[in-house]
Amino acid sequence: MKKILTSLLSLGLAASAALAADAPVNAVKVSDDLSAITADSALWSKAKFSTVTLYPQAAVQMNDKKANEANSGDKAKKAEVAALHNGKTLALMVKWADGTKSVQGGYSSDTYSDGFAVQFAGATKKAGPLPYIGMGSDGRPVVVHLQKATASVYEPNGNKDVSTQINRQQTGIFGDELKAYDAKVASLAKTDYERVFVAEGFRSLTEIKDGSVASVAGMTYNTNGWSGTLARPLNDSYMKATGTVPVAIAVWDGEKMGRNGLKNLSSWVAVNLEGMKVDSKIVAEATEEAKGNVEKGKAAVDANGCAGCHQITKSDAQSFMGPSLSNVGGYSTVAYLRESIVKPSAVVVPGYNRNAHSNTPWYTIEKGKRVSAMTDFSFLDKKTVDDIVAYLKTLKAEVE
Repeated sequence: MKKILTSLLSLGLAASAALAADAPVNAVKVSDDLSAITADSALWSKAKFSTVTLYPQAAVQMNDKKANEANSGDKAKKAEVAALHNGKTLALMVKWADGTKSVQGGYSSDTYSDGFAVQFAGATKKAGPLPYIGMGSDGRPVVVHLQKATASVYEPNGNKDVSTQINRQQTGIFGDELKAYDAKVASLAKTDYERVFVAEGFRSLTEIKDGSVASVAGMTYNTNGWSGTLARPLNDSYMKATGTVPVAIAVWDGEKMGRNGLKNLSSWVAVNLEGMKVDSKIVAEATEEAKGNVEKGKAAVDANGCAGCHQITKSDAQSFMGPSLSNVGGYSTVAYLRESIVKPSAVVVPGYNRNAHSNTPWYTIEKGKRVSAMTDFSFLDKKTVDDIVAYLKTLKAEVE
């Protein structure tokens, strides 16, 4: 009897762990300037690191056999995240293990770089719910800061100096003169790949090029892996921070041909700004745990035919009728999963899966709006929906 009780207790603890969300990150209040902070700054000694789990993004498989094979057994990654703020600027550090340093060259189209991104919920007319993870959704924009590890790349940089845009083999100079030419080109080269985007749904990702976001990001590698840093204003044209800032974190592994959607991604994580009033609604949504019965939820998924359009687990056959759900429990909040079940048209991916048959579109256009082809399950009772959400939250890769 004792062994049975111990086994039941272990199963209960395992289920609780599977349903749990990452705890909020505390952004320590400092008086220092954070606008140009780097990974080696002594200020990080004041911060406290929290663990955030990043899951393989699995909604749509890439059309790259080699890359898919390289990532077929991918597991979730643990990242350590710390934050500082001074009332005007928020600084984040993300540390993650990576045994290979992958840096993308400037003249190569078949190599890929390591990188990381931090996504923020953009300013909206009304608070909540949080945007769709990854790319936002209509009326719920996101701001994405992307940093890649790249080698020095020469760019004209707007100076129109054609004399330094010539291939060194065609300069007609040698010896010390050629060394001086190389030095001049190197001084004009860019070694930093930092981009900022705004998006309100898939295929809407648009780079912000007008300088309206004053951010600084960087990456540093050591034997344990990467440390990525980002500093950006708490408030600007795209983001209006309260005492709690929701963020999501992604990392790419260049050694495994990671790029675009081939990455590891966290769910929304609440960053509480020390000294400011915590936004309890954001914290509640980011940390909400599923309350349903997992076993009954699986039975409801089977009974309602979800596998007819979705790949449910990694071991199931690929389906092109709808996105794969094999890791949806890792990077989706309870609120998003619930909304997807009872209001499937609330977030509709603009554009079809290119591998799907033309007779099975993901949505139709009605009165100028995208309407999901998924059945509206709002007829289900609340308990059944809670059970399904609880089951979906268990769909996630093991942590390496």
